[in-house]
Amino acid sequence: MFLTLTTTGTPDRPATDLGFLLHKHPDRAQAFSTSFGTAHVFYPEAEEQRCTAALLLEVDAVALVRRGKGKGRGGAPDAALAQYVNDRPYAASSLLAVALSNVFSSALRGVCKARPERAAEPLPLRVEIPALPARGGPDLVRRLFEPLGWAVTVEPVPLDTEFPEWGDSRYVRLELESTARTLAEALRHLYVLLPVLDDAKHYWVAPDEVDKLLRAGEGWLPGHPEQKLITSRYLSRRWSLTCEAMDRLELIRLAETDDSDVEEIDNAVEAEAEAEQEERPTPLAVRRREAILTALRDNAAARVLDLGCGEGHLVRELLKQPRFTEIVGVDVSVRALTIASRRLKLDRMGERQAARVKLLQGSLAYTDKRLKGYDAAVLSEVIEHLDLPRLPALEYAVFGSARPRTVVVTTPNVEYNVRWETLPAGHVRHRDHRFEWTRAEFRGWAGAVAERHGYAVGFRPVGPDDPEVGPPTQMAVFTLATPTTPTPPTTPTSTTTTTTASATEKEAKAA
Repeated sequence: MFLTLTTTGTPDRPATDLGFLLHKHPDRAQAFSTSFGTAHVFYPEAEEQRCTAALLLEVDAVALVRRGKGKGRGGAPDAALAQYVNDRPYAASSLLAVALSNVFSSALRGVCKARPERAAEPLPLRVEIPALPARGGPDLVRRLFEPLGWAVTVEPVPLDTEFPEWGDSRYVRLELESTARTLAEALRHLYVLLPVLDDAKHYWVAPDEVDKLLRAGEGWLPGHPEQKLITSRYLSRRWSLTCEAMDRLELIRLAETDDSDVEEIDNAVEAEAEAEQEERPTPLAVRRREAILTALRDNAAARVLDLGCGEGHLVRELLKQPRFTEIVGVDVSVRALTIASRRLKLDRMGERQAARVKLLQGSLAYTDKRLKGYDAAVLSEVIEHLDLPRLPALEYAVFGSARPRTVVVTTPNVEYNVRWETLPAGHVRHRDHRFEWTRAEFRGWAGAVAERHGYAVGFRPVGPDDPEVGPPTQMAVFTLATPTTPTPPTTPTSTTTTTTASATEKEAKAA
């Protein structure tokens, strides 16, 4: 994907001020990691009279397909295109819009400490995009940009120049020119309208997309003649989000007409009462601990092992509930156990409470007689920190040797990673993760472990269960079924490749 921004200047106001406004030096070529590839910024020309900044987005199409597995999230946007043959690497879309936001975030907000007066004034600007998908054709492109003061030159791209009878493709070559727009306004127009023209987004459209739209549309969207189309397409035609955005845009319009603030117009509910009703999203770590506590209660566990306890977050939650009479936290990291002890305030804890909790240093790759005889063991976000060849050792130490009545295992669902817009393509959620499994891979591993060691296993989602990619965290709950005498496995149970060449013994969870 390719986009250029060009401006002209004079000796008093040189065109190279564009470098200050974009916060990117004209003498340097820079690269930025995004959730779908690498964005490059460079200047084909940088003279006093004329300066051009280019944004080249190099998309990792294979990673998008493997992570997205669906329309509008890295997969092919058309049913006629195969998974690995699509326009995502070449045609401007929501991928380019997100790259604009990431790379030029300060310019998008109109912030420039070095040249504040230049950031606030209109510039002679020329925007060129050689390949832009336009569902609605050149006419829609003009209807979207011309009301914003742009001179629009749009040329349809033929399907094949050798066969003109085939007609035009849905792609256009776009040139925009204006002398009445600030750089921030130009970037905000592109940020909103590129995915609107493509009519598809590569990431999940969550409720916070309404706020993004209104921020980027401030000053121009409330009065745009195609407001409804822009809002609907930007929000991927999600009816509830579109209605919310349209209601808020109407309030903005009324406030502007009445020369009032939106808060004065929308005063049906007292500010304090409204604030009380606002619901903040529950962090995933909190949901994970709640799901673990529920599983332990469901299985009537009283004496619990937290294997890979880290800094003691789960241990602290277990201590709050009297039903858990004995809690043992185990970790390979002495430093993590020291922090856990300090956070739990073990040195100031009452005698009765202190008798319920114990912190042990130990490796989960070795059998440990201290861990035998407990009702339940928890491996929360632990297994992904082990190299795959070491998983059989952990498996035998927990399921074969310690053999608690219940084992709860949670681990990231790699399929959900596509929903994290800021997670770079091909990366796992934490640098110490040796692997992250799909739902099928996790279920395959868990099922094989259960069969080898005489456990039954069930699965539960943790966090929002997305209909396409599942929950962000996946949980397996093992319950001891038959008193078998297991033998240690000799090979890994999954063919998933590790994400690091390191074969260290580090097992501690990320903080």
